[in-house]
Amino acid sequence: MKKVTLSKQNSSPNFIGSWMINPLSICDELINYFEANKNKQFQGLTSKGEQLDIKNCVDISILPKDIKLPGNEFFEEYFNNLFACYEDYSKEWPFLTTFADQLQIGVFNLQRYHSGQHFGAIHTERMGLSSLHRIFAWMTYLNDVDIEDGGSTFFSHYGIDV
Repeated sequence: MKKVTLSKQNSSPNFIGSWMINPLSICDELINYFEANKNKQFQGLTSKGEQLDIKNCVDISILPKDIKLPGNEFFEEYFNNLFACYEDYSKEWPFLTTFADQLQIGVFNLQRYHSGQHFGAIHTERMGLSSLHRIFAWMTYLNDVDIEDGGSTFFSHYGIDV
């Protein structure tokens, strides 16, 4: 795991951290899982049902119990990397350790966006009572896309594209 400094920092401080996962083969394992599980893929599903105008991508939802299934051992290495990122992040923002003494992984998505696809609404990961327990949101990008080509995640409150 290696910390990456974002090139454009309009608002300081901000709470956006960035790291490179190591080894990169973990990314290959996530891609392979996605490709091998076409039967688990669904398109454009939001909490309000299918909305391709807002969420134009393909997802697989992973339940915490699925992580321990045979053939899914790579998820443990992936989460070990995420935990290392959390530990590094906590050094920068030590107040987090005062209330985040127990972390749990909930349901998470593997998502694929092809060129021109997007999540087209500004949103937060804490949208209502059912998600108020969320403290962190992690995104792992499995490919390289230049911002100039239109591929990024935009953090509207900070004016940052990642």
